[in-house]
Amino acid sequence: MQYRVFVHTNHKQWLGAVVSAYSMKRNSQNPDKFEVEIIHHKDYPCLHAKEGQIYLRDGQKRVWLNDDLQSFTPLRFMPPQLMNYQGRAVVVDPDVFAVGDVWELLSRDMKGAAILCRPRTGQKGKEGCLASSVMLLDCAKLTHWNAEETFNKLFTFEVDYMDWICLRLEPREAIELFENEWNDFDKLTPKTKMLHTTKRKTQPWKTGLPVDFRPAEKKNLWGWILRARRHLLGEYALLGHYKKHPDPNQERYFFGLVRECLEQGIISEEQIRHEMVQNHVRHDALEIIGRIQPLAPPPGHPLGWDVPATRVA
Repeated sequence: MQYRVFVHTNHKQWLGAVVSAYSMKRNSQNPDKFEVEIIHHKDYPCLHAKEGQIYLRDGQKRVWLNDDLQSFTPLRFMPPQLMNYQGRAVVVDPDVFAVGDVWELLSRDMKGAAILCRPRTGQKGKEGCLASSVMLLDCAKLTHWNAEETFNKLFTFEVDYMDWICLRLEPREAIELFENEWNDFDKLTPKTKMLHTTKRKTQPWKTGLPVDFRPAEKKNLWGWILRARRHLLGEYALLGHYKKHPDPNQERYFFGLVRECLEQGIISEEQIRHEMVQNHVRHDALEIIGRIQPLAPPPGHPLGWDVPATRVA
């Protein structure tokens, strides 16, 4: 059986995606049993073709912008097709970093389910939304997934983006839940398997930069205020700047991984400087990397371990 981890991203989250992909092999005691592949927004013309068009999101009409921080999210549904509807795939957002061994997830008993994931928190969770930001997929059971077709239906208003992302288009009996630690929302504990820095405004590599994502417009007074701001002033007006992550351990973990990627030649200092110029990475990133303490090697790996190559699209 084929096993593969997919990290989906766009130009704004490229560094996070590379670090995420690296972490999957780094922290596995079975790194040769699976592949890791980055799938990039730039390689999908169907996304670019909808620039500026209106789509349905949470019952509202919104404008599709390819330059938005999260324009990669439709790619969550590409892995079964990329694997010819065979084998197993784990798909993660570019702000998800392995702490435990992803092989434990790839090889677990799915008990006949097509999808394993966790619930969302907050109001979305109360509304039955599931977190598709980390999923284990049995690709043979997802032959009805065609990401481009479903994406196009957002613009004919046949499908609501939130129903798609929340997995409400799937029969509930085809979905099982895994432990929250496989998609730990801004929480790093001894039990964490995958750290998800999901609160966008505090992503560790963005601190101090102007906010370049569109906040959710909830069905309340604050949501009405956000909608009025957007209509009157523009998509990103008055959104402020990214804040420091409240947990310094999560910042240290991320930049410790970046340091290793630099040391192993997976990324270069020049690439990080380019990302800084583009305002995709905080401007003091290299200073942080220079003073960060090396991470402890993962269990079962000697210091100086070799991490098998990752396929970067």
